[in-house]
Amino acid sequence: MPHAHALAGLGLDGDVACDPLSPRQLLVAGTPAYSRLGLPDNALRENLLLDIDTAGLASGQLLAVGAQAVFWLTFACEPCGRLNLRQEQLSRTIGMQRGMLARVLHAGPVAPGDPVRVLDATLPPWSNDWRARVEAVLAQVPPGMVVAYGQLALLAGVALTYCRVFPRVARACGLGHKAVGLRSDSPFPRWDGAGLFDHPARPAATESHAGAGSLNV
Repeated sequence: MPHAHALAGLGLDGDVACDPLSPRQLLVAGTPAYSRLGLPDNALRENLLLDIDTAGLASGQLLAVGAQAVFWLTFACEPCGRLNLRQEQLSRTIGMQRGMLARVLHAGPVAPGDPVRVLDATLPPWSNDWRARVEAVLAQVPPGMVVAYGQLALLAGVALTYCRVFPRVARACGLGHKAVGLRSDSPFPRWDGAGLFDHPARPAATESHAGAGSLNV
């Protein structure tokens, strides 16, 4: 599409991944991955395609796109079976080359050819290990509250199918009392993740890294 509008704390306007409580609001991919793997257009199902290698980006970094929009990189996007619809066995061969997931920190329009800058400011990094993310989210559950497994999956950025192992993961890190099943009769109020992504930032731009190649919403 010719342009899109990034909505602060939500994602790209009109995109199915818009969610204020998700660390996966958009996917940033790089053209080098397409070249290395010989992929057809849009094979990685990215929202934003840059002409740099996303392997050189890190969780916690901020990307300014265009004049206003700023994206907070959260963690590397793991391969999934849906990639195989674009190219056979792609989910096996791509490894961690798919790109970086991100949240929208500051709103603004984005369009092909917009300058992309890595900012001096950073925000807390997220682990590529889903277990570490689950533990980190559990550690943020306010005292006297619990989080439902399904909501925990959303907040940690993992598939709902992982919920079956959440009890074991939570017990292993000593936070088993913080997570409950959907039908639990726990008397404690449920935490929806409010405040988890609240990190004030006043970024200052450094040199330009690349131009945006394309946008998909």
